[in-house]
Amino acid sequence: MKVIKTNIDGLLIIEPEVFGDERGYFYEMYQAERYKSLGILENFIQDNRSSSSRGVLRGLHFQKTKSQGKLVTVTSGEVFDVAVDLRPNSETFGKHCTVLLTAENKRQFYIPPGFAHGFCVLSEKADFQYKCTDYYDPSDESGIIWNDCELGIEWPISYPILSQKDLCQPKFSDIKEMLLNTKRDK
Repeated sequence: MKVIKTNIDGLLIIEPEVFGDERGYFYEMYQAERYKSLGILENFIQDNRSSSSRGVLRGLHFQKTKSQGKLVTVTSGEVFDVAVDLRPNSETFGKHCTVLLTAENKRQFYIPPGFAHGFCVLSEKADFQYKCTDYYDPSDESGIIWNDCELGIEWPISYPILSQKDLCQPKFSDIKEMLLNTKRDK
């Protein structure tokens, strides 16, 4: 397995070792001890899967006090994945990292607790799978508008398909003070 460190401490791109032949391929998507050796110490307690069409953008989502770490991958299709650092004491607070996740490259993106997360679908359809370190709590959810100028994310899409919720997310500047003053449980 190959691990690629990113420009933000804690964010990792993982390329699993894939064993293939004329029959197809096999690889371990997750093995607790191996991932602990990479410094991923959290326990994953919930697995989620979504399917989306070309042009769908989901995010940028986070939980205010019950921060979720995530290990994300694409099992079908291609997505542009984004993590934004919301850790108040981080030198990279408000900075982001992007990665292209595809069924072909089988990359995983480890996003520790304390980040907003989002992705947009570049293929006709994409199936997205992620492991979470805490349960989803709708009363604790929040987000940031996807095209916030202050974040400067260069999305590969100009007119995404968004949920009503994602159309109305606040700007980073409108929630920055809350983020800096929120006690997170992770």
